[in-house]
Formats: sequence, C-alpha cells, structure tokens
Amino acid sequence: MSVKAKKHLGQHFLTDENIAQKIVAGLSDQSYQNIVEVGPGTGVLTKYLLEKPQQLYLAEIDNESIEYLQTHYSKITEKTFVGDFLKMDFNQLNKEQTAIIGNFPYNISSQILFKIIDEYQSIPEMVGMFQKEVAERTSAQPRTKDYGILTVLVQAYYDVQYLFTVHENVFNPPPKVKSGVIKMVRNPKEGLTGNEDLFKKIVKAGFNQRRKKLSNALKVLGIPEQLKNHEFLEKRAEELSVDDFIYFTQLWKSN
Repeated sequence: MSVKAKKHLGQHFLTDENIAQKIVAGLSDQSYQNIVEVGPGTGVLTKYLLEKPQQLYLAEIDNESIEYLQTHYSKITEKTFVGDFLKMDFNQLNKEQTAIIGNFPYNISSQILFKIIDEYQSIPEMVGMFQKEVAERTSAQPRTKDYGILTVLVQAYYDVQYLFTVHENVFNPPPKVKSGVIKMVRNPKEGLTGNEDLFKKIVKAGFNQRRKKLSNALKVLGIPEQLKNHEFLEKRAEELSVDDFIYFTQLWKSN
C-alpha cells in the first residue's frame, strides 16, 4: 500500500535517506527515556528511531499513515500511537523525560513549538524540520528582523542550534519553500519559575507593537510605578535579549 500526502494535514514526505539519518543523528541519546516522533508519515525517520534504545511513540492522526506504519514495521503496535501531538497528555508517558523529533507539518509548526514550551519540564530536547523561516526565527538574535515573540519564548527555555537547510526537491510532494532543521536543548535558565504567564504577556505585548518603545507597548499591562523610569522602557522589544526580558519580568513581579 502507499500513502497519499494530504494537503489539509500539511504532509510533505521526506524521500532522502541521508537527510533522514542526519535528522535522527541530531538526538543526543542522553537524559531521556522516551522519543515522540510527530507526523511520521511513511516512516522515513521512524525506521532509524526504532533502532534507538528509548521507547518510541508516534503522534499521527492520519489513519492511512497509521495503517502503513503498522504494516511495514513489526515493532509498531496500536500502543505505539499517542494521537494528536497538540492534544497530547505527557502524563500518559509515565512522566518520564521525552525527546521530540519530526518532519513537522508546516501549517501547525508554531503551535508545535508552543506545545513544547508548555511541556518543557518533560522535554529535554527536540530535533525537527520546519519551514526555513520558522527555523530561522527560533534561532534569531536581537536587533534582527527574525527576532520576535517565537524567538524569545523558545530561547527562554531552550538553547537553539540551526543545523542545516533542506531543499524542496527531497520531498513528495515538494513544498513551495525551503526547510530548516533545528535542535533545541533545554537550558538551565532560572528566574521564570512562577513568572511564566507574566513573562509571556510582556513579550507578546512588546512585540505586538514592535516599532514602539516598550514604555508605550506595555501600557496595556499597567506598568508598575517603580519601573516607569527603567532604561528598558526606552528601547523597543527587538533590542532586549532573552535574559533582559526574564530580568525585567522579575523586576515587574517584585513591584
């Protein structure tokens, strides 16, 4: 049997075995007991992941792909599948540390990253392929056009490395854009515990009006009186580093 790529699921099946092996090789094999592959499709990554010592789970919602994988790989059973990654309850994996990997559907790539952030305590690392511009945004630096909400929220929890670019012609069907593979490793940053919600509100408000100084962009949140003369408020959001945002959140919370 074959699997037909479905546009509404954002499916573009990778056909290059060398690239598949490079993506899987990006995982460290350390500090986690489980691997969840998101959108395995026809198993181009799966076949190599099955060779690893960790327990492999597959987040797949396409019934045709599920049937294909069960037919072609004897190690894959119904218990291997965990359903929709965006709705996944990580408690079902016995609260063990879990790495994420995948050739991610481009139409939900930001949602996947936000899910990983929400579950960061369970996810020590991620290796995955995204639309190139999304991959570049996650690894961007301050004072660049790619630096924004997604950048700061991801880098607050993970150190990000852009690994390599993938051409359109190694997919079936070929996407209309290039792809980028990144690796995210959970970082030891402190200062966000208990402040996550406020941190996200400050970052989003700052970048929602990224051309304005933070003194104007953050008015909607009600800037504490003691911070109204702080030097950061004279800057735009894109001028603050991730550590600056964390520090400013700590100051805000204490006032």
